[in-house]
Amino acid sequence: MPSPGQAPAPFRGSRRDRAARASPAPQRGPAPSHARDGQLKGPWQPCPGGAAACPLPPCLGAPGASPPRSGRSRGAAGDRGSFCGGSPSAGRGQRISWISDIIVVVSPENIETMKTIIEKYGHKRVTVVEGGITRHRSIFNGLKVFAENEFSSHLLQKPEVVIIHDAVRPFVEEDIVSKVVMAAKEHGAAGAIRPLVSTVIASAADGCLDHSLERARYRASEMPQAFLFDIIYEAYQQCTDYDLDYGTECLHLALKYCKTNAKLVEGTADLWKVTYKRDLYAAESVIKDNLSQQVCVITNGKETLAQVGFLLPESLKSQIKVEAITVPLSKNDSRLQNIISGQCYNFVCVNDKRCAIQEAQELADMLEKSNTPLLCPVVLISVHLDISENNSFSIGMEDLTTIKKFARETKKKNILVYGLLIQYKDPLLLQETVNSAAALIMALIKDRNPELIGQLLVA
Repeated sequence: MPSPGQAPAPFRGSRRDRAARASPAPQRGPAPSHARDGQLKGPWQPCPGGAAACPLPPCLGAPGASPPRSGRSRGAAGDRGSFCGGSPSAGRGQRISWISDIIVVVSPENIETMKTIIEKYGHKRVTVVEGGITRHRSIFNGLKVFAENEFSSHLLQKPEVVIIHDAVRPFVEEDIVSKVVMAAKEHGAAGAIRPLVSTVIASAADGCLDHSLERARYRASEMPQAFLFDIIYEAYQQCTDYDLDYGTECLHLALKYCKTNAKLVEGTADLWKVTYKRDLYAAESVIKDNLSQQVCVITNGKETLAQVGFLLPESLKSQIKVEAITVPLSKNDSRLQNIISGQCYNFVCVNDKRCAIQEAQELADMLEKSNTPLLCPVVLISVHLDISENNSFSIGMEDLTTIKKFARETKKKNILVYGLLIQYKDPLLLQETVNSAAALIMALIKDRNPELIGQLLVA
């Protein structure tokens, strides 16, 4: 689970919170693919930059109302964001209003950890179920909460359609989920696919090439997949132990046991799997990029700040979407409230050096009350404008200590505070100074480094 001030880990089992494949497979033949060496295993895997990964197998969603036929979910953090802390799959489902229930299947040793995550992040409609030793056994356990009392104290209402998704694919959007569900309602089963990026070959017993597949004829099976509940549940009831222990394709079970030909839905590039340790770097980069799409620049309207308050947003606009607001924070401006509730994750407070921390503190309180920092870290840059004419450094040790103390406190709330000094000495050099400040602001927003909180940078 990510600690405050750190980028939330996206995923299980691999990163996306998902990874969870738990115990070793039965001792016959090779271990199931998800347990092979080189892939992420174990309850928690560290991720550079403060993200973490927790194991978690599949996540199932039961649609309630019919999904809209088009339209993407709004995106915080890639919300993706979505990301989300805790279980990515559960976090995704939370943002899709027409999903009635979310079943998160977890290895036995991580059940309490997952319940803590769900409570901490306020996830609703989530039921935690103990997973099995393989992928199919875990999915079967998740389906049973709609039909049997074995894994839950009470039965959930049986859905018409059930969605199966892997935590290792944390960046799925609502649009593809909707398309798969609508296709499943029509055909009985449906799943996302993507073009193969490598040729598939088979080796002979002697280790030499036996044959290769024509890549253009084949596709990679991805998640999410959706099924009429009665079809997929019946398929799992008829599965052999060999299917449950060594199978990996849910669509194949529906075809094999229920004669249901799944509709294949072309997926998007964001369905890639977070499987190996190197994928954590890519996933973290995606999350940071999603969090760095918008910044809100706030000035309090003082005449001395007017020029900087205009030039700074203009300099930032070439790199990021900017919402510029000129209003004292004490006035509880409705536009600012709308920006915060719209899940903006980057804020710049421009004020004079004596009041900057006070303004930043007021903004931090507003952010905390909005719950915006709950899932993803918020960057708050307190800009100190130095308009003194002497050449001495106008920020004293007491001011630096105040900034650092404030930053340490807000980090506990998942708000990353940085200080930035803009020296307004020569009006002819102001544009150059503001451009330098904008570059520093973008670097802080994109990197979101918790080790730099409380530092005062000079533009």
